[in-house]
Amino acid sequence: MDVDLIFKIAAVGILVAVLNQLLVRSGREEQAMMTTLAGLVVVMMLLLQKISDLFDLVKALFSL
Repeated sequence: MDVDLIFKIAAVGILVAVLNQLLVRSGREEQAMMTTLAGLVVVMMLLLQKISDLFDLVKALFSL
């Protein structure tokens, strides 16, 4: 597994957590929720790309 992917996910998580806390403390709960959802979408897109690569590798390995 690529360690770089773990660092990217951690960086997105830290950034979203800091932005979430800043927005909640300033009274902007709706924007904080949208920031959290956007961070989740970014991480899911990163993971979906890797899962797609895995399925392509399995197809090539078994000649499907």
